Amino acid sequence: MALRLYNTLTRRKDDFSPLDPERVRLYVCGPTVYDRAHIGNARPVIVFDVLFRLLRHLYGADHVVYARNITDIDDKIIDRAAERGITIRELTEGTARGFAEDVDALGCLRPTVEPRATDHIPEMIAVVERLVAGGHAYAPTEDGGAGHVLFAVGSMPDYGRLSNRTLDEMVAGARVEVAPYKRADGDFVLWKPSALHEPGWDSPWGRGRPGWHLECSAMSWKHLGETFDIHGGGLDLIFPHHENELAQSCCAFHRPVMAQVWMHNGFLQVEGQKMSKSLGNFVTIRDLLGTESFGGRRWPGEVLRLAMLRTHYRQPIDWTAKALEESERTLDRWYAAAEGVAPGEPAQGFLDELSDDLNTPGAIATLHGLMGESNTRGAGIASARLLGLLQAAPSDWAARREAEAGVDAAAVETLIAERLAARREKRWADSDRIRGELAALGVVLKDNKDGTTSWDVGRKGTA
Repeated sequence: MALRLYNTLTRRKDDFSPLDPERVRLYVCGPTVYDRAHIGNARPVIVFDVLFRLLRHLYGADHVVYARNITDIDDKIIDRAAERGITIRELTEGTARGFAEDVDALGCLRPTVEPRATDHIPEMIAVVERLVAGGHAYAPTEDGGAGHVLFAVGSMPDYGRLSNRTLDEMVAGARVEVAPYKRADGDFVLWKPSALHEPGWDSPWGRGRPGWHLECSAMSWKHLGETFDIHGGGLDLIFPHHENELAQSCCAFHRPVMAQVWMHNGFLQVEGQKMSKSLGNFVTIRDLLGTESFGGRRWPGEVLRLAMLRTHYRQPIDWTAKALEESERTLDRWYAAAEGVAPGEPAQGFLDELSDDLNTPGAIATLHGLMGESNTRGAGIASARLLGLLQAAPSDWAARREAEAGVDAAAVETLIAERLAARREKRWADSDRIRGELAALGVVLKDNKDGTTSWDVGRKGTA
């Protein structure tokens, strides 16, 4: 089956055909490094990591270039550094390092390139100069506009085609900055002046810094070219960020498109509510990995990953402790089934599902079948690894789960042997008592048809 992707720009699902099969190019908007990434930020990271893995499988690892930027200059960054009394570099370096550690724990491959905004100021200035020369941008000199350069949205007849809105609808639905030096309300900032205490760079329009939208146009141009294959990000970025990126790039380089395909993942809520610090349900990736703030426990990164992939990327997702528990039990079963099995090649049925607009729920359903049959487990392991799952050795996974639960494996085996003896001798009260002791330790038993008993680590107090 050919790879088919839903394109926000065309509003349909089409066969994907790269501009150059020898160099398939993917760009995804990355973090603004002023604070820890929350679990909603993890969704595009995981979704587009799966796409990156699939493209590498289809076209070869050496023929796919994945760029995910780091925004390290932004008003939020300036304000947060001032609040904490540290330099901007200290804030951005520490936050970027923490982000890398978090997404590594989620099983994500590192992108081919991770460009930083502050390393691409010359490219940003070059894009602005092109836009000014082409009549798509202007530098006001009166009414307080000195030092600014703005994109003239009226200069692009089809501005708004990505979000499918008219200019009036976009202005009405956005928090548009009202400024007397603007020619039109919808015009947006490409370059703005910096105060003496703010970071800034010399430019033809004076010392200043770039607007947010400009950064991605410059970085994608630098690393992927004037046009490329796929641009990804969250649904919330369609307008204004991606709409303005598209406008800048198309007008600067006189191209009909910036990216052939635009992909956007859906929103995330927590336990049925919008995630908000005021509601007390704001959860970072680090919280889930390293504290007991969600569901009363810590969670392995692979569990977070599987829980995220159980919902199709374009659909809204409800992040719940129940979904994490179910994902963990699934991984426990798959790792147990993978013990002593050599990986094979991904199953065709699995690839067909994944190639249908990253249908991860369908791919996971196929995986359940593959891991449930002994003669297909090799294909199941390879398929799971294409999703970024089952990367650890089964013994390492089991050891980690035992350690997390504080379980002494030798003691568990001794109790199971005692229980089996009690069952053979029909001492049912002793058998039930031992099962209860194991349940209190977080050990879940399964009595098999052949008379043996297998066990796994679950939640304490459950049988």
